Order: sequence, then structure tokens, then C-alpha cells
Amino acid sequence: MGWRCGIVGLPNAGKTTIFNALTAANAEVAAYPFCTIHPNNGVVPVPDSRLAKLGELLQPQRLTPTTINFVDVAGLIAGASKGEGLGNQFLGQIRDTDLIVHVVRCFEDSRSSHPLGGLDPVRDVEVVETELLLADLEILERHRVKLEKRRKGGEKQVEAGLSVVSRIEAGLNQGRFARDLKVPADELAHLAEAPLLTLKPYIFVANVSEAEFNGGPCLTALTALGRKRHIPVIPILGDLEAELLDLTPAEQKEFLHTLGLAEPGINRLIEESYRLLGLVTFYTIVGREVRAWTVPAGTVAPKAAGQVHSDMEKGFIRAEVMQFADLARLGSTAKIKEAGLLMVEGRDHVVADGEILLFRFQT
Repeated sequence: MGWRCGIVGLPNAGKTTIFNALTAANAEVAAYPFCTIHPNNGVVPVPDSRLAKLGELLQPQRLTPTTINFVDVAGLIAGASKGEGLGNQFLGQIRDTDLIVHVVRCFEDSRSSHPLGGLDPVRDVEVVETELLLADLEILERHRVKLEKRRKGGEKQVEAGLSVVSRIEAGLNQGRFARDLKVPADELAHLAEAPLLTLKPYIFVANVSEAEFNGGPCLTALTALGRKRHIPVIPILGDLEAELLDLTPAEQKEFLHTLGLAEPGINRLIEESYRLLGLVTFYTIVGREVRAWTVPAGTVAPKAAGQVHSDMEKGFIRAEVMQFADLARLGSTAKIKEAGLLMVEGRDHVVADGEILLFRFQT
């Protein structure tokens, strides 16, 4: 299953720089708006200390992490929802993502002018979010027209859908994201044909300079906004972290140490994206490969088996389950079995984060 995160923001906010730091993709970066015309796509491994530990213990030939896709799209300007700049193209590119990463400029650079004349992260956020709200209002209006036509045709069940549309429209017109309106999942099901941008999980990335990194005014203002609205804020030294890609692991560690960082900010962004998507990781040991897999929290064992291979879901018999903590403590799968810690679970087993699963199935 692929999970896609859309990177958005004003032109010259550093979206493509962040994308390059994430993916080592070397996408074009330039000091003018709309350098990115076509979306850049990159598959990013999820940092995973447990997988690294399994590699140390089991010494497999292959160690395969789980991944998330990141999509860098064109910069957004005021009027994008009406087609200004590359607005319509931009909005279409992020509708099929699962999470939005909003890059906010928190750096001065005379080589790259700010499209609105100067640094003001709160204003910049408002400009982008206004376009997201307006775009969703337009989609809801089109959805309302469809539902009203169906009601005229005698479909009484559309009344519930029209009621949900009205409630969300009222919230959007007040400047509130749809995800903040706490609409129950069964009611949101009526909007399956109207994919709303403001329903998606959402992160702020502060693309900071070294001067801003330790609490400059821009980062402080954005952090306060994020705290007020319960939106995570991840500060990233975009240019510097992109440079890390040219260093050896030892040089990267030393460079980060000089900045007072235990790990790249990019890692925090990946981990936070993973958390907001509500995902859990399980592991398989097959032959000489140890592999991490991603499923939504609450997934039952047959569905998880289907991530490995569709035949496993169809012919699922049982799952043999170990806990990572037990394997890390005891050191081998044989000792897990000796200690009676290998559990046998059936079709109703809900996969938990950190489980190591062996699926038994018939073909």
C-alpha cells in the first residue's frame, strides 16, 4: 500500500529543497517562482531503529524498510483556487495525497525574493490555507448540485449527504478546516465523491535559516500558531540538510553534532508523517530478508498478509507472532520459541506495532 504526502507552500518557500533533502532526487531548485511545473515524486524509506536492530541480530542478506511517497508540487499563490499561477494543476496534484506537508519560509535570502515582499509566516500560512478552503468550497458546491439532482430524481437517502455538505460549508466559510469540525466517520462517508483537501492530516515544516533555528521570530510565530491549532511544527535547516546527502554517514553525524542535532530534521518529518497517517509497522523474516511493512492501525492479520502477497490473504490460515522487544532481549527466534513467547493467532488478530509475523496460508 502506498502512502503519499503532498508538499505545498508559497513559491520560493523551499519546497523542492526539502523534497531533495528527503529523497536525494536532485530536483531543480531555482530562485524564481514556479520552478516546479510538473510534480516531483520520491519514495522515502522510514527511519526505523528496530529494523536496524533486527539487522544486527539476524544478519540478513537484505534489510528492506517500509516507505512513504513524497510529492513536490508547484507553488501556490493567492487566487490559485480560481486558476491563478498554476493553481488548478496544483490543487489536482494534491487531492490524491494522504497528508499535506506545508512548507513555510523562515529564512532571509537576497538571491530568492519572497513573493509577498517579506517574511511573515502567519500571513503566508493564511494565503495558502485560504486557497485550500476556497477549493474545498468549490468541490462541495459541485457535490451539492449532484445530490440535489438525485433528490429531484426521487432518491430520499441523499438528504443525509446534503446535511453534511451544509455543515462543512458553514465551517469552511468560518475559516475552519473540515478535519477540525469533528464530523463522525459515518457522516463523512457521504463525501466519498468529494475529496476535501482540508480533511487531510496536516504538518507545518518551518524551512529555517541557522539564525532562526534556535528560536528566531519567524519560527516562534509559526510554532505558536501550530500550538494553537494543534498542528505539528517541524523546523528543518533545508539547505544544510540537503548538503548532508553529499557526506559519508560519519561526516553527517559529525556535522549534525556541530548543530546540536541527534538526527536530521528530515527524519522527524518522516516519522511525524507516519504517525499522523495512523500507521503501524510489522516485520517479516523470509529466507535471508528482513522486511518492514506498513498498515493502518486496526488492520487484522489476513489484511496485513495481503500486503505481503495477495495469495496470503486469500489462503490465510494463521499468523505466528513474535514481539520485537522479546527478540531484541533474547537474541534469536529459537530462544523466543523456547521461552513460549511465540503466539499463534487467527483471522481476528489485530496487528500491533512492532510485531514480527510469519503467515501460514494455503494456495
